[in-house]
Amino acid sequence: MYKQFFGLREVPFSVSPDPRFLFMTHYSQEALASLTYGIQSRKGFVLLTGEVGTGKTTLLNKLFDWLRCERAATAFVFNSRLNTAQFLDFVMGDFGIACESGMKSQILMRLNQWLLERYAAGESAVLVVDEAQNLSTQVLEEIRLLTNLETSTDKLLQIVLCGQPELEAKLRQPQLRQLRQRITLRCKTHPLTLEETHGYIAERLRIAGADSQPVFSSVAVENIFKFARGIPRVINVICEHAMISAYVDQERPVKEATILQVVRDLELDRPESVTGAAPAETVENVRLVEALQTLATMMDRLRKTE
Repeated sequence: MYKQFFGLREVPFSVSPDPRFLFMTHYSQEALASLTYGIQSRKGFVLLTGEVGTGKTTLLNKLFDWLRCERAATAFVFNSRLNTAQFLDFVMGDFGIACESGMKSQILMRLNQWLLERYAAGESAVLVVDEAQNLSTQVLEEIRLLTNLETSTDKLLQIVLCGQPELEAKLRQPQLRQLRQRITLRCKTHPLTLEETHGYIAERLRIAGADSQPVFSSVAVENIFKFARGIPRVINVICEHAMISAYVDQERPVKEATILQVVRDLELDRPESVTGAAPAETVENVRLVEALQTLATMMDRLRKTE
């Protein structure tokens, strides 16, 4: 593929949330610090929100790296389309807690016993729920009730709710006011600035093994920022497409014209919204999926030609 052409050991702009490639901005440092502090201090509930593609899952994976070093027990709920019974089963299974009974009361008693045993041993248990904006009100209320598992001084279970900005709107519903009041720390991910975009691209290339020779021209990076609007996931998609095109044309560094062609091919130069159209964030999601599908097709064709 293009790795040899650009002098790389690995692909630098994969959309997989690899924590090795986490680029630490002021906001991501603040978010990670809030997450670790909330868990260490047994605050109970921590909320992480951010727009689609701004690095929430990558940040969570970095958190999991830290939790493994701390020998904390973790459960990660990534399927937010569960009912309450399925949710509890998933949590018990991911924590590795066996329970002979399927009755909810028995499950909660077993969970409480397990948490008390870990607490007595000085160990933490952390539940992370991703894409939490899709959780039903009933499941969110069930999660709130899990914070009732506590001692007189500490919460036995630390919970991280992660989701898109719609989660914040959902938590403002009157029926969820008790849950909202229990959130002790809130943190957010944000799009990158132009300066951060330069640093983001350079850092991912460095980790992938790039030498000191530029891969993208400065003007190319400015255009990547402009059309990706600072969204890391979209930056990755544009960069990956552009590097494939530059490899085919034997072009280095990647020039502005290549970026503009990629942007047109991916239709990222369309107006963000028009009268009567879907919300901008919905349009962006559709375009991103289309871009990823196009990228997969291009990669497959390249493999077949080698």
